[in-house]
Amino acid sequence: MIQTLWAPLALGLLLTLGVEALLRPAPLPFWRRRPATLAVHLGSWLLLFALFLLVLQRPWFALVFIVSLQLVVVQSSNTKSRTLEEPFICQDFEYFLDAILHPRLYVPFFGIGLAIAASSAGALAIAGFLWFEPSLIGHLGAKPFLLGVLALLGAASVVLGMGLKRLPACRLDPKHDLERMGLFSALWAYGRLALRPLDTSGLSLPFQTSSDTPPPHKEHLPNVVAVQSESFFDPRDWLRYRPPDLLDAWDTLRHEALAQGPLAVPAWGANTVRTECAFLTGLPPETFGIHRFNPYRQLARKRLPSLASRLKALGYRTVCIHPYPASFYLRDRVMPSLGFDEFLDITSFTTGQRDGQYIADAAILDKVGTLLDDGDNRPLFVFAITMENHGPLHLERPVPKDAPRLDGLAAESLPLQGLDDLRVYLRHLRNADRLLGGLKRLLTPTTAQSRHGLLCWYGDHVPIMEPLYRSMGAPSGDTHYVLWSSRHHRQEPSRAERIQVATLSQRLLSLLLAEAETASRDRTYWARKAQSNQEQ
Repeated sequence: MIQTLWAPLALGLLLTLGVEALLRPAPLPFWRRRPATLAVHLGSWLLLFALFLLVLQRPWFALVFIVSLQLVVVQSSNTKSRTLEEPFICQDFEYFLDAILHPRLYVPFFGIGLAIAASSAGALAIAGFLWFEPSLIGHLGAKPFLLGVLALLGAASVVLGMGLKRLPACRLDPKHDLERMGLFSALWAYGRLALRPLDTSGLSLPFQTSSDTPPPHKEHLPNVVAVQSESFFDPRDWLRYRPPDLLDAWDTLRHEALAQGPLAVPAWGANTVRTECAFLTGLPPETFGIHRFNPYRQLARKRLPSLASRLKALGYRTVCIHPYPASFYLRDRVMPSLGFDEFLDITSFTTGQRDGQYIADAAILDKVGTLLDDGDNRPLFVFAITMENHGPLHLERPVPKDAPRLDGLAAESLPLQGLDDLRVYLRHLRNADRLLGGLKRLLTPTTAQSRHGLLCWYGDHVPIMEPLYRSMGAPSGDTHYVLWSSRHHRQEPSRAERIQVATLSQRLLSLLLAEAETASRDRTYWARKAQSNQEQ
């Protein structure tokens, strides 16, 4: 039995090392790595080969199947590195299921033609091996076959166990860890850490409810709308050309804002929940350790104080709006755990409210307006996660009447595909600006008795426009934010200050409490003055 397997075992090991070398960024050559990482690679190969052999009963078929799956992971990693500035990590395996459930968000980045061709080739290979390669059980008998598989599993367990025991600690920097450890070792290192539950003991939780300070009266609390705008950032300095009338409402709001500037976010091009989690919990990504890459997997099981739960304790009605299926990233479980009374997902909208591929920002404005007008006497906190400007941008074509003019950029001889992606992005960015202006109007009191409003606006990450970035250079990766109050309009623009997204929500809460205190003093002053006038 073992003599039959020597050739596919040796060739397969060499092929897995060769396929691993196709990674970009490439890992160190195997002869420059620590022996423990090589032991993990060898043990992983033996384990995979034994398991696939047990199921397929054909060694050459098992070899091709494993190497093909490794090629899928390598291609996924290279695509992710190119578009998201981060290679494949262990937690990304769950996205293969998401790619089936939500193909529009994933498959176009790999190429629809490539996906179809790979699936077809895989089906043909399976049929070919099943037809031409005989089963080892039929050739050798069941007992020798099972004994051979058990011997392989035993060898794999010994080698893999020795390697994992001495595996160097990872830095949780995917690029560095992949380069230093290789694919198999990096996947094992991240996977083992991911099995550990999130430990919050000893953490300073910024939104922990405090009983030391009495809460302000509900009448003095403003309505609050926080918007995580999909792929929002101000691209005009990066573009070196300013399309006319692109961000008029944004410019006005920045002028009046209490705080504004660049925002450091833990995501590039995607992975929205990393930014989202940092904003809602007020905790920087490093607080979550290995779970920083997808914190909602833990928050679906573990309750943490959040901005929403803090405001709920103050008497707010808390509503989250996200026009996409509620189960995506487990938000249907996470949002209630974070303190939201209601979660309005894609089922709260109609297909007629789309702009491009997703629900329009204009529909978000309508939904917020309805919530503000519903007659509930409680102050309202709305957290809106928009979708309109989500890629893939190349699946859309520019709309001539709305696409900003890019004559200044066209003179730079950029590739047409890059310009089309940019036109699509800027058109949706202009729609986001209209949402911003509309929210400002909704939060501005119409009477002296009306509740005033606070608006927090920020982008989750820069967009994916990889062909354009190759031509022009990529932006810094910062998005932008603004904090605005209907009570206070600055006479001159506030100084732009770069902050972390986890700090932004803490500042929003501080501003809210300060506004409530000011409103309380103002109402007390005018009440006493009215009483004094009556007595006179």
